[in-house]
Amino acid sequence: MTGAHDDAVLPDAAYLVLSSRLIPDLDGGYTIATLARARALAAAGAAPQLLTFDPGGPAAHAGHRETFARRGAIAEPAVLRNLFDEAVAPGGGAASWLRAAASVSMDTPHDGREYRVLRDAEERPFAALPVLPGDPDWHLTDEPVLVYDETARVVGGVAGFRGLYLAWLAHVAAAVGDRPIVIICESRQIGELIADWSDERVRIIHTIHTMHLEAPYTQDADLNALWTRWFTVADRFDAVAWPTASQRDDVVSRFGDGALHVVVPNVVPAPGERTLAREPGLVVVLGRLAPGKRVDHAVRAFVRADVPGTRMEIWGGGAERERLQTLIDSLGAGSRIMLAGHTDAPDRVLQRASLVVTATAFEGQGMSILEALQHGVPVVAYDVRYGPSDLLGSGGGILVPDADESGMADAIRRILTDDGLRARLSSEAPVEASAWDEEHALSALADAVRRVLAASPRR
Repeated sequence: MTGAHDDAVLPDAAYLVLSSRLIPDLDGGYTIATLARARALAAAGAAPQLLTFDPGGPAAHAGHRETFARRGAIAEPAVLRNLFDEAVAPGGGAASWLRAAASVSMDTPHDGREYRVLRDAEERPFAALPVLPGDPDWHLTDEPVLVYDETARVVGGVAGFRGLYLAWLAHVAAAVGDRPIVIICESRQIGELIADWSDERVRIIHTIHTMHLEAPYTQDADLNALWTRWFTVADRFDAVAWPTASQRDDVVSRFGDGALHVVVPNVVPAPGERTLAREPGLVVVLGRLAPGKRVDHAVRAFVRADVPGTRMEIWGGGAERERLQTLIDSLGAGSRIMLAGHTDAPDRVLQRASLVVTATAFEGQGMSILEALQHGVPVVAYDVRYGPSDLLGSGGGILVPDADESGMADAIRRILTDDGLRARLSSEAPVEASAWDEEHALSALADAVRRVLAASPRR
């Protein structure tokens, strides 16, 4: 295989990228970064397969593939595969690999349990999933997944979602022959279920996309409940890939280096050719309208900065929209601040922006910051874990102490009113972004792959 530089050359192996789901315009930066990493692997000659595990219908999955292919997010629809699409036998019932795995006896199939029955296009059942409403650990259940034959008879079951996922992965792995298999696991839930997968050909690199801590997000803060259990199995992965050095260092300091902890930035697609002119005074907020993003801080800081001739566009959708509109109206800023809604073309927004502001309470890497820097747009951001200080510590923007709205207003005012400062930060931005580009991310991933293939598997 070839790459731009020798250190970016990927070892020969079968590359499988695992994600719970990949749905257009859902899950924000996670979906963008996962697809971008797979696309970078493909560009390097690795021919990755994207494997998803959500039980949506085949028609919905086909629509997702077509949308991603049309947008250039995947090379072709066939690289995006789904467990449940492939669990159906052409003549009805479960696929042969799933029937072969159905070793759990189900003499009384439903036995008082609640199940979601999955059916093929002819309305024939092929599998049924146990339903555990309100249980955040539903994926860890040992309740069997039921398996049907072509006569709609339950022939047995597999041991929970773990048994189902591993049965499919074993089937996929068998098709690659004797080659080593590199799993890029992008999902915590999937990681917990495959942490004991003992195929000696398999090496699992578990990537991270988000914060592992609870408020106040200090290094010694409580772990997010969803991550507490994950840390107990982290050393079973052949490597854990953190998006920033600061998060990796905090984790190693707190939990030790029993696992192989590496830094592999999440990939942001390179910006396209500029087609729109920069709009003087345009301040942009880009991201989900969720409580943790604290867009209200950005709104109040912008109003407080009080720079004549400027306006703010807030791009994104989410539960905070109504509350934010009420805030904007209460500040009398409706003529200067617009809730612009969702965009699937952030490039076009950032080409026009003079400044990007982010007031998030926590980050995984800070994908919107990186996108802004790539476009030469200065950034004002709170200095929170993780990402802003990694990305802006050497230039390209101004870091403000966490939750300091007055300091954020001052930074906004300085950049919008000082042409020299704005020009300097704009020229620094792409330089800072280059350390996080696709080539550097792929080089870091290639190094991790070489290390795990050179060692014995951890499971």
